[in-house]
Amino acid sequence: MTITKFDGFVRSFLALDEFARIDRSRNGLQVERTNETITRVAFAVDAAMEVFEAAAQWGADMLFVHHGLFWGNESVLTGHHGRRVRYLMAKDLALYAVHLPLDAHLRHGNNGVMAHKLGLGEVEPFGLYKGLSIGVRGVLPRAAGVDDVLATLFGNRFSPLGILRFGPEEIRTVGIISGGATGEVEQAVEEGLDLYITGDASHTVYHRCREEGINVVFAGHYATEIWGVRSVAEKAAADLGIETTFLDVPTGL
Repeated sequence: MTITKFDGFVRSFLALDEFARIDRSRNGLQVERTNETITRVAFAVDAAMEVFEAAAQWGADMLFVHHGLFWGNESVLTGHHGRRVRYLMAKDLALYAVHLPLDAHLRHGNNGVMAHKLGLGEVEPFGLYKGLSIGVRGVLPRAAGVDDVLATLFGNRFSPLGILRFGPEEIRTVGIISGGATGEVEQAVEEGLDLYITGDASHTVYHRCREEGINVVFAGHYATEIWGVRSVAEKAAADLGIETTFLDVPTGL
């Protein structure tokens, strides 16, 4: 397997080119390696030293992440940024990043996988960001409470950043946008959804949600963005025959 073939595989189902005009992330290969052949690919949420070290220890040839190192502007290779790039090159570890296209994909994206986990029906794109949908919405197979939804997604011991219980106790309609999408609760309100799930929390939406009568879960940025990388890891292993692993390095946020 070559890096070029892996890049073609990713682009065959994730819309990197379609999102290029609105996504600050430099999606695709961000750091190359001297040998284009890859046999082991690690998957993780963040491009950070702790993750790089875990990938190198596992023996990865490439690391696939949701949050890469390059975000559309030139970054001088000094300080922590320089140390990260030098480490990758010293370990001959390639870095590949996919941001918004991995949020938006209805089957392998963060939001699509969560919708599948919840068993949502009538799933469709939701949450416009600069003209493109990055989230999903759907209908639960049966009415459930907020705690039931969280237990299905994350387990009974999960502690979200916050919950606003301002909507109906029996939830049917759900909108999901992973990561930092607190402001997009306005779209959930406009569509009359019972529950909106996102990652980050924000004081600024509290009163709006209370007055509109909608349930909102701030589940954590990391917790809502493990789903896509894990799904792509499974697909890569099945379709390409390469060895993959998911590196779980939670931030608690």
